[in-house]
Amino acid sequence: MARNTQQKRAILEVLETAERPLSIEEVYALAQKQCQSIGIATVYRNLKTLIEDGRLKGLDLPGGSMVYEMSEKEHHHHFSCLGCKKVFDVDVCFVKFDKLIPEGFSLHQHEILLSGLCKTCSTKD
Repeated sequence: MARNTQQKRAILEVLETAERPLSIEEVYALAQKQCQSIGIATVYRNLKTLIEDGRLKGLDLPGGSMVYEMSEKEHHHHFSCLGCKKVFDVDVCFVKFDKLIPEGFSLHQHEILLSGLCKTCSTKD
C-alpha cells in the first residue's frame, strides 16, 4: 500500500496545478514552497512511484532530460524552448500519419516535440 505523505501530496499538487510539463528541478523548487523539508531524493523517488502507479507520465527530451505531467491529460504534443529550457503543451494534433506509415505497419502512438523560442525568450534582446 502506497503511503500518501506530505511530500507526495506536495509533489502531486505541484504537477496537478502546473500549466505545462515540469522538470525535476522545477517540481523540487515548487514542492519546497509547500513542504520545506522535502529533499531532491524524495522527489525522484516519488516521481518514480507515481509513474509506476500510472498517475504521471515522464517525457524523455533530447539530451537526456525529463519532464513530468499528469497522465490523465488528453493526447497532445510539446514545445521545448531553446532559451529558457521550459517545455510547453501543444494542445492540437492535426498530423495524419496514414500516408507516412510503411505498408503493413500498425501505428499505436506518436509523439511530436517542437523546439524554438517561447514567447518570453523571443522578445528578449
